[in-house]
Amino acid sequence: PPDNGTRHTMAPKGERTMQNFHLPPTGYGPGSQAPEEGEDLEYMSMPQDMRTYSHHLPEVEGAPQAALDLLTSVAQACDRIATGGPAETFDLSALPPEARKVVDETLGEGEVAMKIRGIPAVRVQESVFAGVWCLSGAGVDRVEVAQVPQDALSRAFEPYRPATSDPAGAGVVNAPALLNELTAKSRAGPAPLHVVNLTLLPHTEEDLAWLSARLGEGSVDILSRGYGNCRITATALPRTWHVQFYNSTDQLILDTYEVTEMPEVALAAREDLTDSGERLREVIEAIR
Repeated sequence: PPDNGTRHTMAPKGERTMQNFHLPPTGYGPGSQAPEEGEDLEYMSMPQDMRTYSHHLPEVEGAPQAALDLLTSVAQACDRIATGGPAETFDLSALPPEARKVVDETLGEGEVAMKIRGIPAVRVQESVFAGVWCLSGAGVDRVEVAQVPQDALSRAFEPYRPATSDPAGAGVVNAPALLNELTAKSRAGPAPLHVVNLTLLPHTEEDLAWLSARLGEGSVDILSRGYGNCRITATALPRTWHVQFYNSTDQLILDTYEVTEMPEVALAAREDLTDSGERLREVIEAIR
């Protein structure tokens, strides 16, 4: 053949050959050249605004004894529940105003918030001490020490938006099979966690809308904040939750349905309750 500048290699039968193989050029790409005077390298920013515990002491002089007594009882309850004890509640409505102010400033606001619809509607805010929850609403003003408030368990699947019975329409492809799977797991009763990961499954927008309508909406919404947000919504199907994880720029990165009593991300671990009791006692001693 005519010489066109390309090297042709003849190799014995059975041996591998590499033709037109070139090493990548050196001295190119970001970081390979010294920056010009007055110019700095730019780096991708790291995630920001992670909510973490910070030691906070109320600005009080001589905390009222009523506040100290209640906080001490809460710390003791943390120890009992960390070892498997039942949830305990403490009424705040009878506290004198000064004592109430100390309690509110001491507990602060943590990373998990809940909205429980129905009668009465209840707002739940976790304190900075994991497993210590503040509940408020019509006729509700209390602190509850538990892995998760009992109302969030008992009222979760009361239908706020009832499930529909609409047949699958155009564009609905895989949702009927997912609905059958979730319904079967729900009816099976208490069992290990079962997760349907929509992020990894093929689906259409019509699939998601139809599945949401057929599952309905329960009475509990939960928001857990950390790096980004985790939004948890009870469906009207018992033991079935819609769990969505968002990154720090509020982009959906994981979309799942979980069949369980309560998604783990919303629970305070028993180790956290032990830690909460210890930290709360440190604050009590500091403000006593």
